[in-house]
This record gives sequence, C-alpha cells and structure tokens, in this order.
Amino acid sequence: MYRVLLIEDDPMVQEVNRQFIEQVKGFKVIGIAGNGIKGMHMIRKLQPDLAIIDIYMPHQDGLETLQNIRTEGHAVDVIAITAASDIDTVRRVLQNGAFDYIMKPFKFERLQQSLEKYHSFRQKLKEKETLTQQDLDNLLQINKAEARNRLPKGLNDITLQKIIHYLCQQTEPVSAEEVAEGVGIARVTARRYLEYLEKQQKVTLDVQYGGIGRPVNRYIMKNA
Repeated sequence: MYRVLLIEDDPMVQEVNRQFIEQVKGFKVIGIAGNGIKGMHMIRKLQPDLAIIDIYMPHQDGLETLQNIRTEGHAVDVIAITAASDIDTVRRVLQNGAFDYIMKPFKFERLQQSLEKYHSFRQKLKEKETLTQQDLDNLLQINKAEARNRLPKGLNDITLQKIIHYLCQQTEPVSAEEVAEGVGIARVTARRYLEYLEKQQKVTLDVQYGGIGRPVNRYIMKNA
C-alpha cells in the first residue's frame, strides 16, 4: 500500500482528489494539508511514499514546497496536480524531480494512469539491485511511443497497461474471463490482449484441463 499525502488548499478539490486517489488499488491518503508549510510538517511527521501537490497555494506554494522536499532530502516522490500551465513553472517542477505533472481540470483516468505508472515504476525498482540500459529505458518509458505504434490494430496502450497492472497483482494464473471482470472489459477483448502478451513473452500460458468441456487457458506474468 502506497501512503499518499495530499497538499491542496481548496477543500472541495481536496475531497475530490482524495476519492480519486483511493479508487486506485494500492493507494491510501494518510493526510491532507492546506498549504506547503503544513505539508512540509506532515512530510516530516508521516514520511509518505508519495505527495500530490498543487502549485498555487497560500503561505507557501507547491514549487517552494517541492524545492524544500529536495533540500531536506526526504525520500518522497511527487506528482504535481495544478492549474499552472506556463512553461517556466512546468520546467522548474520537472527539474526538481516531479514524477508527473497533471494539469487541472483533469479526468480520473489521467490520475489513475499516473498512479498505475508510479506503482509499476516502484515495483520494477524492487526487482533488481542493478539496472541495464534496457532496464532503465523501460523504466523511463523512452520507447513508449514506439511500443504503442507496434500494438496490433484494435489494441490500445491504456487498456494494455490496465491488464498488465491487474496481472501483476495476481499470485495464481487467471483466465480471460477473470481478467475481463477485473479490468472491466469484454472477455473476447481480454483474450486478445492476453494472446498479445503471450506472443511478447510477457506472460506464461497455463492450460488447465478440468472435467468435461474445453481446457481453460490461464495466464500469469513472468517473474510474478
């Protein structure tokens, strides 16, 4: 479970963002701060894994807060969610190591994508003590656009990432029907993505023979 601190001055936005964050499996909001000063106090006290920070806030804005996080050396990752769209702010936020930058207004799916990407990033870092260049390229998604262009017609990257995220959480092989139910897509669609992942050698196929009827194809992520 990733422990999240939300730093946002608008009470209504606080609640909406909290609900959005906690809709994503594996993430829990452990505290909410209304400005950067309170946010820094809570970071020191709670030591969250992830801070989701607005930029425009009273007393201490999000950019100064992010800079203070880095200056004090806190091991907390940061996602900026803000209405700030000027190039200078975006550049400075990214220079200070923000994991992602989401502009308001945004849809739940955009935040979900960011959190799932963060989860995948953290999981991959746990798997190895040292990295090859290919490992690093994959982590930084340098080849993401190329990979998306190589997807067969009818498949899209967002659905693929949702399925991969679901499979990474499973400890036993699952069927296309189970994947479809878990992700919220049709069984025939799930089967197409699973067959693609098998061809890419990302999953292991386990054909299970039961009683009467056709065998059931079950899939599990490799190295799971």
